[in-house]
Amino acid sequence: MVQKSFSMGVFGMDAFTVEVEADVAQGMPSFDLVGLPDAAVKESRNRVRSAISNCGFDFPVSKITMNLAPADIRKEGPIYDLPLMVALLKIMGVIGSDTEDCVFIGELSLTGDVRPVRGCLPMTIHAQKKGFANIFVPADNAREASVVKGINVYPVNNVKQLVAHLKGKNLIEPAVYRDEDMPEPAYQPDFSEVKGQEDAKRALEIAASGGHNVLLIGPPGSGKSMLAKRLPSILPDMTLEESIAATGIHSVAGALNEPLLRTRPFRSPHHTISANGLSGGGTVPRPGEISLAHNGVLFLDELPEFSRIAMEILRQPLEDGKVTISRVNGTVTYPCNVLLLAAMNPCPCGFFGHPTRKCTCSPVMVSRYLSRISGPLLDRIDLHIEVPPVEYAELSGNEVAESSAEIKKRVNAARDIQVKRYEGTGVTCNANATASLLHDTAKLSREADKLMQTAFEKFGFSARTYDRVVKVARTIADLEGSEMIEAEHMAEAVQYRSLDRKYWSREL
Repeated sequence: MVQKSFSMGVFGMDAFTVEVEADVAQGMPSFDLVGLPDAAVKESRNRVRSAISNCGFDFPVSKITMNLAPADIRKEGPIYDLPLMVALLKIMGVIGSDTEDCVFIGELSLTGDVRPVRGCLPMTIHAQKKGFANIFVPADNAREASVVKGINVYPVNNVKQLVAHLKGKNLIEPAVYRDEDMPEPAYQPDFSEVKGQEDAKRALEIAASGGHNVLLIGPPGSGKSMLAKRLPSILPDMTLEESIAATGIHSVAGALNEPLLRTRPFRSPHHTISANGLSGGGTVPRPGEISLAHNGVLFLDELPEFSRIAMEILRQPLEDGKVTISRVNGTVTYPCNVLLLAAMNPCPCGFFGHPTRKCTCSPVMVSRYLSRISGPLLDRIDLHIEVPPVEYAELSGNEVAESSAEIKKRVNAARDIQVKRYEGTGVTCNANATASLLHDTAKLSREADKLMQTAFEKFGFSARTYDRVVKVARTIADLEGSEMIEAEHMAEAVQYRSLDRKYWSREL
């Protein structure tokens, strides 16, 4: 006699349906699990056996064979404990067999409690797309799964509660997602707390409006990290699609602390991070920091201190908005549409070019330090911003700087223009516009075109730099509410690409 239940699996960000089959036959008592399970799945036999016995049911003393189909896809993790147990309880006659439209996900404790699992959100999305009406998930994952509409999400605390529900007794109430039930976003540092640095604030406003990458260069104590930590407070509001995409990555990584990410991620890994930690990896590839920052900010402080491999691994993901990881078990692709925000000193001591402090580094030391940042990586950063030391008068003054809320109003207005401009293309900001879209939407006035031509020839811009400068100019024009890119917009965009000529020149 064979009974079955349904579950889900996840590989990378892609979920797939798993059919769990249970067969009990006469013969020597045994419990075999097939279907390409990994070690964690094989251990499910012991957890399921103990959970069933400790919940007061008689575990069958027979030859038990359980199969996880499709058998050619490797099954990983303890998420199959619950569907394995359901299939066994059905074959034991404890519960009925009407579970064809149900999906079961969860890890079991030895006492029958149901523990949370990773990747619940993408698996729930897949279950809804495949037409399943109900999904039973651990109670701790229910709020996360309830974001998905069109499927009943049942939070399960323990085996006895699930059995009672499936028997039609003490029915479990489906989890319902409500915005008002969500906790308030944590406090974010405000730009009103930053004294001076108006030029840097302006550049960060442009970056937030268009999704442009930024490099802050300045001496120690000039406020680079302070500015960077306040960037999230002016980022445009996330759409529901962006929230679900970012939440799904955090769910797969097991790093989800709230049902739905409502503020853009801000990831700030230490410079000792490995290349795999940054891009993602492992035997079973997991998302790295660049993917965990999807639809948000990846902040790399002390950029030259990161390993050369870690920095260079960013080049293709920054260009493509995704990172592909290949392993023996398969290839996974994680999205990583991020705003890269990097900060660095101009030299090892930090005072090269300082107006009052003397630099103690030799020209060779300065050159070697700066050369850690490769030209191709630098070329992918749209805004190069010099952050000078703050003057005493600015620090001691009583003037209150503009708040993040005021800046964010302008950012949201500019981003709304871009969303409408690129509607139906999958692009939401200027930084992600393709060459064809840029050609159609970034119209330069005659004066702006002449200015760009002069800068292109004088500074030796690459084709990539040309596109990025035009995109920045497009964002500046959006902030001004201008349909046409004028000369002043282009001039400001070009000046943000001049510091690489100053600091990365051979003549120091």
